[in-house]
Amino acid sequence: MKPGDGAARESGPRLMAFSITSIATGGFNIPLQAYLPTFYATVVGMNLKTVGLVFMISRLWSAAADPVIGWASDRTHTRIGRRKPWILGGGLLFLLSLFAVFSPPAGVGPVYLGVGLLLLCLGWTATSTPLYAWGGEMAASPAERARIQAYIQTGASVGIFLVLILPAVLDALGRGSPEARIGSMGVLVATILAIGLALIALLFREKPVPAPKTVAVHWREGLGAILRDATLARIIASDFFVALGQGFRGAVFLFFVTRYMGMASPALLLMLQYAFGILASPLWARISYRLGRVRTLIVAESLQVVINLMILLLTRDMVWLFVLLVIAQGLTQGSGNLMLRAMIYDVADRHREKSGIERAGLFSSVFNVTTNAAFAIAVGVALSAISQFGFDPRSSGSHGVAGLHLFFAIGPAAGHLLSILIIRRIKVQAAR
Repeated sequence: MKPGDGAARESGPRLMAFSITSIATGGFNIPLQAYLPTFYATVVGMNLKTVGLVFMISRLWSAAADPVIGWASDRTHTRIGRRKPWILGGGLLFLLSLFAVFSPPAGVGPVYLGVGLLLLCLGWTATSTPLYAWGGEMAASPAERARIQAYIQTGASVGIFLVLILPAVLDALGRGSPEARIGSMGVLVATILAIGLALIALLFREKPVPAPKTVAVHWREGLGAILRDATLARIIASDFFVALGQGFRGAVFLFFVTRYMGMASPALLLMLQYAFGILASPLWARISYRLGRVRTLIVAESLQVVINLMILLLTRDMVWLFVLLVIAQGLTQGSGNLMLRAMIYDVADRHREKSGIERAGLFSSVFNVTTNAAFAIAVGVALSAISQFGFDPRSSGSHGVAGLHLFFAIGPAAGHLLSILIIRRIKVQAAR
């Protein structure tokens, strides 16, 4: 099946306009995970443990808010639609909180950071979750849905790449102070977000939906629908292990590059990976038109397993092979997430046809919960594992580096392999 067969097809330029907001929501992940904690611990001068606790609570808050916002956006009925009010309102909160957190006044404390992050993560979630749900409802055919999700996923990859390259540009201009880096990241994300929100407000209208058979639906019914659906459970579990594999890799990537490979430029390697990652979503979407999403997911995740296991062959003098593996990683990046997000709307269609109840937003929001949970678990397991191997980041010796090498290869491969084992027998209507 090719995109658009038998159904209205959104043009490429319109989907690009729709996906600009995802550049901001995707790019925000990098400073949230890597740059902001260091900034508040070093430049602002807060206690490191306090900073870690505040950021952990904010991530848990975001995970808890996701299904609530997804469920609420399913139940929202306004003159301008269901998802659009959440995207615009959440986007405004996201926009204002960006300036508060990325450009804090002098002398701020943990309370300021905590409140700012809670509002920032709430705005981020209220923008991204309904955006993905709306994207899943813009088409009825599986191929067209995969195409739309590819645009949104590509937008997120572009945002990550822009945020990664910004510090290198500032350094080249002689303006690479920590304050300038954080402030510039905030301005970049806020500018793209403002443009994306304006385009959604002016150019897009949601398709009218029939009134639900059941007007008042308790949140417990939505939770029960998730727990009782075996197909949905497999999709969610598969996504958890995809994210777990990604989290294992991310948690020890900097250690592996600097301590095992002896390279001084991990940021450049990440930029290389995400540069090729921009090509990954449209590439895998096209493959899915021929193979179907389940087979495409299995192929993509199998390649991830092979790529990670090939790291076992690396020695310090094989930089060329490591660079090739980083490029390969980029070309398979997000392929599993893309296929699984597209499949979730087949399940939502089935629920809608059977019960008359809209749950696309709720089902979509579960992905963010599983991703946050997987990343949290991945960091704890990864750092504990390499510590058990005797690796100490404060030591300049080689003790434990062999164990670091082993985990960097096998940990991510195991996550992607488990994803395959869970998804291989799934049956999704029209997903082939």
